[in-house]
Amino acid sequence: MIPEAREVHLSRKDRKVLEACCRSPVTLQRDLKRARIVLLAADGRSTRSIAKEVGVQPRIVSLWRHRYADHGLEGLQDKPRPGKQPIYTKTTDKRILKLLDKPPPQGFARWTGPLLAEALGDVDVQYVWRFLRSHKIDLGARKSWCESNDPNFTAKAADVVGLYVAPPAKAIVLCVDEKPSIQALERAQGYLKLPNGRALTGQSHDYKRHGTTTLFAALEVATGKIIATHSKRRRRVEFLDFMNSVTAAFPNRKLHVILDNLNTHKKNEDWLKAHPNVQFHFTPTSASWLNQVEVWFSILQGQSLSGTSFTSLKQLQEHIDAYVNAYNDRAEPFVWTKKKVRQRRFKGRRITQL
Repeated sequence: MIPEAREVHLSRKDRKVLEACCRSPVTLQRDLKRARIVLLAADGRSTRSIAKEVGVQPRIVSLWRHRYADHGLEGLQDKPRPGKQPIYTKTTDKRILKLLDKPPPQGFARWTGPLLAEALGDVDVQYVWRFLRSHKIDLGARKSWCESNDPNFTAKAADVVGLYVAPPAKAIVLCVDEKPSIQALERAQGYLKLPNGRALTGQSHDYKRHGTTTLFAALEVATGKIIATHSKRRRRVEFLDFMNSVTAAFPNRKLHVILDNLNTHKKNEDWLKAHPNVQFHFTPTSASWLNQVEVWFSILQGQSLSGTSFTSLKQLQEHIDAYVNAYNDRAEPFVWTKKKVRQRRFKGRRITQL
């Protein structure tokens, strides 16, 4: 049943607005029909005749007649709709975060999306994954950290960084360390053609050992060049032999040598007395990453050692020596950009002692 038709009285201003709406080529069809309904109603047309001319149901005409009569032009706008209530709320998000603070179920190493959904009971696993992605929580990525407990961390770190940023005049700054037990592994490697025609490059899982070598390396901070030698072992005597070769490479020069806290690097007072032009500087405890030669060891591993095969220990050593020579031909110093050093505890981390 159609409600009783409401009389529509248009002001001059409203009529201009509705007529302009009807003439505009960008007016939406729904707004155009509503404007025509109100204009025709103001001319005294019946609900059914308006419905026939506009092409809508009589109940639609009656709706917009009443809406304009009650609210004016604002009544022709769509009312906000409540929409569907969300299934999951901020309370759900807090439950997920609270669950991540707890250890995973017995027998599991870490939480996964399905495990979280199962533990929550009423949360779909797809929502769990969406929530984790939105908060940039990667359950699969495992990171390690090392927090230095050295009470003199700031002083030692500032000493090392100071040598990088403002080295003493007419002095050589060297970063020295060892890469121990580099294995000479012989592996089958090359290209493998699969039955589908695709070719892969790689190496076999089986290998043959041909011994290990320890690489002593010194990085000259000013130039980025490397001095390196090989040794079978990593004792104090091998370290001091390497330091003798380093001092011979820089005769009559003041040397500032940055070292980590390895036992063989310390308690060498007799050697230092015999070499008064050499001064040792030690990185803070558990902060050997401050030593720039560690960066070079990472470059060596990625560019020279990963995915290689050696039939003898001598071949491995010659391979490393060739890389050092090639690296020195294009060596550039590392740029140290962080100048402020401070010791600050981690905040907001979750640690479970097992």
